[in-house]
Amino acid sequence: MDVKNGTPISIELQTEVYQNNEKKEYFFDLSGQLIQMGDTLYLRYKEKLEDGAAEVPVTFKIEPDGSIHLIRAGEIRMRLKFDYQQRNESHYRTPYGMMPISTFTSNLRISLKDQPFSGSILVDYDLFSGQEKLGTYHIRLKFTS
Repeated sequence: MDVKNGTPISIELQTEVYQNNEKKEYFFDLSGQLIQMGDTLYLRYKEKLEDGAAEVPVTFKIEPDGSIHLIRAGEIRMRLKFDYQQRNESHYRTPYGMMPISTFTSNLRISLKDQPFSGSILVDYDLFSGQEKLGTYHIRLKFTS
């Protein structure tokens, strides 16, 4: 399938966040775009913030080596990299400045299918600021063209 110019996709996204002994769940049904550049896939969509006023561009970059980058743009910028059973350093740009963060990916699965082109991404990770654990996150994303 040639998706160099972008193919419209439907996305189901579920995120579970565990912070301070509390669990929050988020569910989104979204429209997005799938772009292929070489062996790298990009899933792009816009996520509405809780206030409903702003939309944040989000990209999942699926690398040929099986790693995933989660890129959020907007006022708060974040780029997280997920590699199975590895810790990755990053920065979180807030209105108050840069904050160093890191992730440890405990589970990572990618499944892709043809006809129709579809797939799923599963990422379980812990988020840290220095040595302090900020939370545990579970991302489940399914898409269909």
